[in-house]
Amino acid sequence: MSNPQTLDRKLGTVDAVVIGLGSMIGAGVFAAFTPAAQAAGSGMLLGLAVAAIVAYCNATSSAQLAAAYPTSGGTYVYGRERLGPWPGFLAGWGFVIGKVASSAAMAMTFAAYAAPPGWERPVAMAAVVLLVAVNYRGVSRTAALARIIVVAVLAALALAVAAAWTGSTGLGSTELSSTAPSSSTFLGEGVFSHGWYGILQSAGLLFFAFAGYARIATMGEEVRDPRRTIPRAILLSLGIAATIYAGVCITLLAILGPDAVASSVAPLADAVVTGDWAWAAPVVRVGAALASLGALLALVAGLGRTSLAMAREGDLPRFMATVHPKFLVPHQAELLLGAVICLIIAFADLRGAIGFSSFGVLVYYLVANVAAFTQSAPDRRYPKFLQVLGAAACVALVATLPVEAVLSGLVMFAAGVIFRAARLRRRAPQNPSPIRGDT
Repeated sequence: MSNPQTLDRKLGTVDAVVIGLGSMIGAGVFAAFTPAAQAAGSGMLLGLAVAAIVAYCNATSSAQLAAAYPTSGGTYVYGRERLGPWPGFLAGWGFVIGKVASSAAMAMTFAAYAAPPGWERPVAMAAVVLLVAVNYRGVSRTAALARIIVVAVLAALALAVAAAWTGSTGLGSTELSSTAPSSSTFLGEGVFSHGWYGILQSAGLLFFAFAGYARIATMGEEVRDPRRTIPRAILLSLGIAATIYAGVCITLLAILGPDAVASSVAPLADAVVTGDWAWAAPVVRVGAALASLGALLALVAGLGRTSLAMAREGDLPRFMATVHPKFLVPHQAELLLGAVICLIIAFADLRGAIGFSSFGVLVYYLVANVAAFTQSAPDRRYPKFLQVLGAAACVALVATLPVEAVLSGLVMFAAGVIFRAARLRRRAPQNPSPIRGDT
């Protein structure tokens, strides 16, 4: 069999960081804080810290593995190489099903901010079609659009936070009246009012917001000098995103309080409206729409590359491994996944998609941590205790996710196991040799 077609190495460190940021900022700032506040109240600030620690452990595992295996597919490839075909498949399957759901969620978030009433689902589908078309034209166009979106989103976030703090109800106001935020507003009934279970559940939901750095590793076949670039880009994008999340989380709790965050569809926009700069609210809505587009753009790119790797090994239909001869992208995989995302949009629930996506991604990183733990000294960059902590935390956070997310995740993983087992049975020899037997 001839060697499979390879992708084009065009991405530098800045491009990789931007793609990672584009994946994280859209999901975290505009989608995850509301369910996190529902789970933990003001304890979501501790949940954010836990999620950041878990993400750091997972990031170091991904960085260490990506330096050793600089190819498309991320943890699917790492799991196969270090642990065997089945763990690799479970990681890849978890990534694909989780990120397909996340893609639908990001498209619907975009439409919630950008579409007129009644047109949300058609606009969400149109966004998917547009970004699949951008990805189809090559990774350099994906990176260029991601850079524009990330700059615009960061500008909108900076304006939103400034507007919230300098308004008449903000701590930066010269009019510190009874309506100013206080410790009772910030803490609500207390950081531990929902208990450690609620804090851990919020961490599991907020982990959804940190998962974007995986997109860098899944695109390892398109990064220049991958052994140096990928680890650096993963840690840089994670550090920047964590800093932004902490600032936004503190702002939301201080200005609105945990109860208002939990009941808000768009908490950052609500925080802006409470101040003197209410004119900035439309800018926040534009920023939210762009952030969702940026996350969706990177999600489609990462899904295509993981599907490419799985199809090369026969764990997904072989036609999905086709690389476009001119644009050097897995175009058939991206077209099929775009169609599946549009189908989900027609029936999906936005809030449920976050928990479902977190389940799949946590399984993905569980495999990554175990795989990194098996690496020997020449490839080892970080101490083993980080991988042990990361793996244990992934299991703990899965256990605290909403019951419906866990059940739906288990059903989809069972479907994946049945699918692969059936494919293996069809590929097995009809009459195995009585001497050598099956291998």
